[in-house]
Amino acid sequence: MSVSFKDFGKLSLKVGKIQAAERIPGLTKILKVEVDIGEKRAQAIAGGAQYYTPQQLVGKRVIVITNMESKTIAGVESEVMLLAADLNGRPVWLTVEEDVPVGTTVR
Repeated sequence: MSVSFKDFGKLSLKVGKIQAAERIPGLTKILKVEVDIGEKRAQAIAGGAQYYTPQQLVGKRVIVITNMESKTIAGVESEVMLLAADLNGRPVWLTVEEDVPVGTTVR
């Protein structure tokens, strides 16, 4: 299936910085994270809790879809979506190496 440039343009992709991350009691595969996306801090669910500690995620500059419809997962509202490559079921977060300001648009 092909996606038109017009449809791709509907996605708001931005650089975000993970400000906080914590385990969710009783769950082993997801973390609750708080991401600074420039205009605000947004809450999200991040998979891979069996591979990453919360401390490993804090401070990472990640690529985030900021205009996703919010969804509640395990009682936590996820307002944005962090993008990751899928390496045999393990998420590898898409990050920015340079010191790019949070909220910078990704094209």
